[in-house]
Amino acid sequence: MTTATSSDAPSRSAAIQELGDTDKREIQRVFEAQRLRALALRTSTAAERIEKLQRLRQLMFERRKDIHAACFTDFAKPASEVEATEILPVVGEAHHAMRSLKRWMKPDRKRPTLLMFGTTAEVRYEPRGVCLIISPWNYPINLSFGPLVSAIAAGNTVILKPSELTPACAKLMESFVRELFDEDEITVIQGAVDTSQALLALPFDHIFFTGSPAVGKIVMQAAAAHLTSVTLELGGKSPVIVDKSANLKQTATTLVWGKFANNGQTCIAPDYVYVHADVKEDFIAACREALVKLYGHADAMQDNADYCRIVNDKHYQRVRGLLDDAVERGAKQLTAATPANDDRYIAPVMLTDVPDDARILEEEIFGPLMPILSYIDLAAPLAAINARPKPLALYIYSKDKEVVEQIISQTSAGGTCVNQAMLHFLHGQMPFGGVNNSGIGNSHGHYGFKAFSHERGVLREKFSLAFLFLPPYKGFTKWFIRFAVRWLS
Repeated sequence: MTTATSSDAPSRSAAIQELGDTDKREIQRVFEAQRLRALALRTSTAAERIEKLQRLRQLMFERRKDIHAACFTDFAKPASEVEATEILPVVGEAHHAMRSLKRWMKPDRKRPTLLMFGTTAEVRYEPRGVCLIISPWNYPINLSFGPLVSAIAAGNTVILKPSELTPACAKLMESFVRELFDEDEITVIQGAVDTSQALLALPFDHIFFTGSPAVGKIVMQAAAAHLTSVTLELGGKSPVIVDKSANLKQTATTLVWGKFANNGQTCIAPDYVYVHADVKEDFIAACREALVKLYGHADAMQDNADYCRIVNDKHYQRVRGLLDDAVERGAKQLTAATPANDDRYIAPVMLTDVPDDARILEEEIFGPLMPILSYIDLAAPLAAINARPKPLALYIYSKDKEVVEQIISQTSAGGTCVNQAMLHFLHGQMPFGGVNNSGIGNSHGHYGFKAFSHERGVLREKFSLAFLFLPPYKGFTKWFIRFAVRWLS
């Protein structure tokens, strides 16, 4: 076992690399230390929490080049994309929380109902306690430190388990946390599946998991053993509907960016596209132009430093398998560029004539493959979307307000953008989360603060009539109860 501190040392974050009996004892030790610290943090002030957020935000600014380097090491992510998709969301989340935290922490006064006349009531937001954040590899900094900001704002202690598939980013985040926090408040624990299993066996007060629906079910099952509350940010196949009234140039530009940013490894990336048959060919042409504009010509794209790579060989083979299966079943590959395996590079691929039994229409793609399907009657794509598990996002491109409203009202999704893709993730005043198969609960801004808080109702008696409902149920008491029921019905 490799740790930053010995088991009897008091101060900074533990680094657990391989799991054994000693590692399990170390995890238990850190957990128990955080349990004690969580009690003290219940009375932490807004100023104290804001100061912690300020230090985290400042360190991210000071070490931004280290973040660039770690993301490039893990999957050749360009610096500007790191700024926009890893650093910006976190510092924006911290900034929003710092400005709003005093208001969020104030007890929320509630007016009494008629039955509760003579009482006062309020909702207090108290920390949940010891929280576990399990983060994914596709946006390792963003999807680790974003929830961490909310957990700090709500006054919790946190164990953060980053993905082992992006080791450079995980190591960097550990160094950040060790520099900023004592291990009994926030710590990073490294490891693979066995480490996650050991953590999930503990009675955390809240678990925040970001990952696949399949693993989300495992997390939820483990949480159920302790009746631990969960926030699950999952994924799924996020559909797109392009109506014939859409601005095709704008549509193509935003979809090409949304689909192929981070090499398609985004939980809210457009997964497959339904385009009206009348504009299908024009839409494909617009997408070809957008690809050249954003990433260059196909024969030079592999040398484009702005184009990311697949995270590892396993995922590369998985994405290649989806493409090969679709083509073997009769799908047409429209883009001229072909995948190359020397550096986990897969060019942007658009596909048409994809048969219904192709794996690419059943599995979440999580790669730079865009199936394009056509429709004539809107009822067809709506039925197909509703037949699948509810997606994390749904994207609508149309100038027709009635069509937009029809799609929104007749479908269910975690979030939706109209004439844009993925931008809702950055909106700090909106909830971000899935529904059923794509997630449970919300995050970001006030919704993230509430996810890591228990909403505690507090009622105070002043001069209520509650005594009139007490037994024995005879005479006036019996009459009054029956009167109250009729009065309130």
